[in-house]
Amino acid sequence: MEFDTIAAISTPMGEGAIAIVRLSGEQAVQIADAVFKGVGNKRLVDQTSHTIHYGHIIDTKTEQVVEEVMVSLMKGPKTFTREDVVEINCHGGLVSVNRVLQLVLNHGARLAEPGEFTKRAFLNGRIDLSQAEAVMDLIRAKTDRAMNVAIGQMEGRLSKLIQGLRQEILETLAHVEVNIDYPEYDDVEEMTHQILVEKAAHVKTEIEKLIRTSQQGKILREGLSTVIVGRPNVGKSSLLNSLVHENKAIVTDIPGTTRDVIEEYVNVRGVPLRLVDTAGIRETEDIVERIGVERSRKVLKEADLILLVLNYSDELTQEDENLFKAVEGMDVIVIINKTDLPQQIDMDRVEELAKEHKVVTTSLLQEQGVDELEEAISSLFFEGEIEASDMTYVSNSRHIALLNQALQAIEEAIHGVEMGTPIDIVQIDLTRTWELLGEITGDSVHESLIDQLFSQFCLGK
Repeated sequence: MEFDTIAAISTPMGEGAIAIVRLSGEQAVQIADAVFKGVGNKRLVDQTSHTIHYGHIIDTKTEQVVEEVMVSLMKGPKTFTREDVVEINCHGGLVSVNRVLQLVLNHGARLAEPGEFTKRAFLNGRIDLSQAEAVMDLIRAKTDRAMNVAIGQMEGRLSKLIQGLRQEILETLAHVEVNIDYPEYDDVEEMTHQILVEKAAHVKTEIEKLIRTSQQGKILREGLSTVIVGRPNVGKSSLLNSLVHENKAIVTDIPGTTRDVIEEYVNVRGVPLRLVDTAGIRETEDIVERIGVERSRKVLKEADLILLVLNYSDELTQEDENLFKAVEGMDVIVIINKTDLPQQIDMDRVEELAKEHKVVTTSLLQEQGVDELEEAISSLFFEGEIEASDMTYVSNSRHIALLNQALQAIEEAIHGVEMGTPIDIVQIDLTRTWELLGEITGDSVHESLIDQLFSQFCLGK
């Protein structure tokens, strides 16, 4: 498969030590040669693959030196895209790197679309679709654990498991074909039913294992939507600052200081939290504060985890009790803050309201109890050690949806066999399972979906 030559800036825009212009395609080396002047006038087309060369980028119209560069030369197929790849290492800066990019575009390269380098790696058979999606997961990883899950998927851990299941289904379908072609042999039919049940049950078990990891995997990939709620002035903003380890929110003794929703990402023992500090939920005549309270109620309904903050030095109010009712059925950690002050709160009543939810005491002013809170968050979602070396984690929403559909199809196949459904009908459900699993790796997927997935990548990747 041959494509035109593409180019893009592969490093973040702005000032930095190095910026990289990447080219990939049949004419990548020739286009780079047209603007590159190396020491001793050496030509890149004459150099061996996987070497780096010092020189200058020249504007061929004016013969002016545009940049001092190091050029990495990598010839296909031993490259990320399996095409010839050239990376021009420039000085970091907006003007210089854009001038280099414009020069290579003027000499025949086309500006790459978002994710097009990775798309070519997929289309050229370098990686499958699940590995390609893991590239973006790696870039967006917010914790070490999330990064390790992405690396495992990039290395093909999920792909190998999916391919193994598809091969098992394919072999089972072959036995089904024997039964259809030779229906007069009763022993063949009996053997086919037995094989169908055994193989389908095994595939079902493996799919269920993957689905069980999806909650943890999805949290690692997308972050846990965590909302801090409580009456005004109980310490919600102080809690946000303690978890972020930075003064992101204004902290005062005046109730109602936080008027809007404040959002921040934070890594709590490997759990990425999308942490939201809300305006204190109470009845108020202040128009601006009332808008903030309404927004707080909205994000509360969308949260994965609630951190409900109470004041150790205040008696429980009706507003506090209403908050407990508002978060019923959700994952909640109750935080009793300001334990450095005299106790006024009824802890027995708190335990009664909290029911099975974890209760943690803190004095955020004196930085006490934060470690216990972080441990409670981690253990709530990742009981035991998540990073088992032999585990394959599913974190992509698309993969999770396809696995659930594949599970339903294989269950229908098993039910069909048990109910004595004709083999050729059962074959339809087995084939459907095979196709759904193939959509995960890209073996059976529509071109429009491929375009949509890669359009979400950053430019130059």
